[in-house]
Amino acid sequence: MLEAMKWEIIHIHNEPDSSLEVHTVEVLVSNIEPKLANSIVRQLNQLCPLDNLRHVKRVQRRTSQGKVELSVILCLADEHEKDTEAVPIGIQPFIRAYNLCPIRTKVAKYPARSKEEWEEQCKIWPTSFHPSTNCDGVATLSDEDMKMIFHYMKVAIQQTKLCYSGAKVLNAAVIVDPVSRKVIASANDQTHPLLTTSEPSARYGCIDRCVATTVPPESHPNTAGSNQDTTLQKFSLRRCSDIFAGVSCLNPWDWAAQELGKQNSLVKRENKFTWHPLRHAALVAIENAAERDRKLFPNSDVSESKSEALDVLLHTTDKCPSKRQKIEEQIIDKEVSDNLKHTEIMRPYLCTGFDIYLVWEPCPMCAMALVHQRIRRIFYALPNPNIGALGSVYKLQAEKSLNHHYSVFRISVPEQDIEELILNTSDNTSQC
Repeated sequence: MLEAMKWEIIHIHNEPDSSLEVHTVEVLVSNIEPKLANSIVRQLNQLCPLDNLRHVKRVQRRTSQGKVELSVILCLADEHEKDTEAVPIGIQPFIRAYNLCPIRTKVAKYPARSKEEWEEQCKIWPTSFHPSTNCDGVATLSDEDMKMIFHYMKVAIQQTKLCYSGAKVLNAAVIVDPVSRKVIASANDQTHPLLTTSEPSARYGCIDRCVATTVPPESHPNTAGSNQDTTLQKFSLRRCSDIFAGVSCLNPWDWAAQELGKQNSLVKRENKFTWHPLRHAALVAIENAAERDRKLFPNSDVSESKSEALDVLLHTTDKCPSKRQKIEEQIIDKEVSDNLKHTEIMRPYLCTGFDIYLVWEPCPMCAMALVHQRIRRIFYALPNPNIGALGSVYKLQAEKSLNHHYSVFRISVPEQDIEELILNTSDNTSQC
């Protein structure tokens, strides 16, 4: 039961890990006359805006012997410039006009995430602190929300199967609509040739191997009817780490070890390959979600045929731009009115607003695919020390240049619970 499991949800922040010893940046500052502060700041905001340091206050105010002293940030310092007093050419006339004396100092590179961190930042230069209003943080989760999250993570862990060649565990992905609390799509890795799960070696191969290497057979006197139970009890994630070689996001090149051209070569069924190096669990789940949408909203096929007809029509009017523009406007108007008459407008846009549950932290490829799919929240149970993209090695959710950012959570699950859930695959539909 969950009460005994003591599962925990950890929010992986979207900002880079902040430490003043590491995350500071050098700037040029100068003392100024208080009466000139407004004029100087106004001009500096035009000459040298601090777009990437909006959390840093431009002016520092101090009181010395009852007298107010002000210092202002002029610009960022050139980190490659050896001369500590070197000033960019563009700001030199301004410095001469006000007779300023620039010196170098350090300021916090990133906004503070807590009041304590903000207080530390202000010891070197004043910054602004705005408490997080992220509605997807752990603090805002209700008991019902946490129960739902634990349940679907349990479903994802149970979906890992010892069914590939060499009895390797697969990563699993489950996409969930948090509003309806229904599973949209689910998938396992499909980056290795499949073995049928009915083969005994596929289910117990690695577990038997681990027991053989760690527990001598003679140490178990009651082997006649309880070999399987003993095997399950002695299975350990630490001792059997080799079975994780089949997890695509942990070992994206493991597929290269497969011998193509033999029985386990690429096989195409219903215009789809049974396995492919890029068919990681998250990508297959995305594909399954798209397939679900095509079945629930068949009008999209009509839209595609209309699009092809439009391309042909516009191609015939390339020599007459004015006629082409008029046709485009007419077709766009008709498309808008037609869409309002059909349920197509109710079709989800990609995976917008959905959550995804992964057993292992995704690799950069999968993490970026989830950005493109507009996933709302990502939950994973086990870190990816090799190429984890959401906290272990990289932090894709902290990349400001992306046009979409999801919230990332790690669900800390005790090892014994993961072992039990992976082995007890027959209980996939049980409630938490």
